Amino acid sequence: MTEDARIARILGAVKTIALVGWSPKADRPSHRVAAFLKSRGYRVIPVNPGQAGQDSGLGETVRASLAEVGPVDMVDIFRRSEEVGPVVDEAIATGAKVIWMQLGIENAEAAARAEAVGMEVVMNRCPAIEIPRLGL
Repeated sequence: MTEDARIARILGAVKTIALVGWSPKADRPSHRVAAFLKSRGYRVIPVNPGQAGQDSGLGETVRASLAEVGPVDMVDIFRRSEEVGPVVDEAIATGAKVIWMQLGIENAEAAARAEAVGMEVVMNRCPAIEIPRLGL
């Protein structure tokens, strides 16, 4: 299976996304990506401890952690590469199926931990770019 086919399969199977590092600022990439994914029919749950309890405008309340969100299909990470490890560990603990690290974000050790428990991992890509590029 090609990487494009794998990404298309993942994005076609995902229904619920926890977006870690969501920003309430409309000009931030995490805000725009969350709004795009919501517009494409995904349920997007924003995660940002500093904004927890606020209305995100996505039909969801901002959560402080993945533990507060519960099981999701995908965890989309907007954090620096060196900060990904704990997010992935929390995603593993909550039973997520996919780890998605945004553009410029890669963490091979965290990816290996996720893959070791059967999770799919995508690094250094943006679903808001991949969806239109792949015609999904």
